[in-house]
Amino acid sequence: IAAQLHAEGYLDQPYAGSTYNPALADAVTRLQRDYGIAADGIVGPDTLAVLNLGPGDHARALAVALERRRWLSRNPPLTRIDVNTAAATLRYYRDGALVDERKVIVGEPGKETPALSSPIYRLVANPTWTIPKSIQHGELAGVSRRYLRAHNMFRRGGWIVQRSGRGNALGLVKFDMHNQHAIYLHDTSSRHLFERSQRHLSHGCVRVADALGFAEMLAEQEGVASEWQRARDTGRQRFVALPREIPVRMLYHNVFVASEGQVAYRTDPYGWNAPIAAALGFSG
Repeated sequence: IAAQLHAEGYLDQPYAGSTYNPALADAVTRLQRDYGIAADGIVGPDTLAVLNLGPGDHARALAVALERRRWLSRNPPLTRIDVNTAAATLRYYRDGALVDERKVIVGEPGKETPALSSPIYRLVANPTWTIPKSIQHGELAGVSRRYLRAHNMFRRGGWIVQRSGRGNALGLVKFDMHNQHAIYLHDTSSRHLFERSQRHLSHGCVRVADALGFAEMLAEQEGVASEWQRARDTGRQRFVALPREIPVRMLYHNVFVASEGQVAYRTDPYGWNAPIAAALGFSG
């Protein structure tokens, strides 16, 4: 473990001891953050898999990443939002320049955020949440009236709906998008989760760090800031159409160029790389 941490640059000096000390734990924690693993300083299966990566594994990951990029348009929209679901990050480009980058929470394995292109067409202030049937018949199956009242929920036409408010699972803003998967960006009432390095936690939609600040920036740039503020001030669900749609791309890049300019690696949380690697001629 120590030798690999030193080889990867996480330890300044070689370590010849036989004790897992705080310096090693700190180095492991930094590696875990870089690879999007829960940063607990514990060498569990995911961390061990990263430590055991060799040059061939990195070459395989690079080849898959380049193949994924080959599928994309050579001329993407100059103004767009790119969500990297492998890294759980968002980048916002305006007129070809990167103007904002922030953390997001994306779908957990088994409830993956799909790869798609879909535009934001309106902002929703103080959204209500109509709970999907999969959750209603799963986690919320058989909940009592007392539970519904405690969570500001009610039943309407066979659906469970959560009223607007800070405790709403969608938070205080939703970014409505056109797609058949019911995938969209939104705020959250569990903002502490953005501090985690492993952020594959949702049912598929994308929670945005400081979503209110992001919405205010979009509203200002698109010339609807006053309409957005009035909608927010009502405290009730209100819709603010954008003068133009803003394209959003849900991408899956576990190797990418980080903002500092270096090549960054992440794990393959959805297990989507193996079929591509096999098609490219790599062994398991």
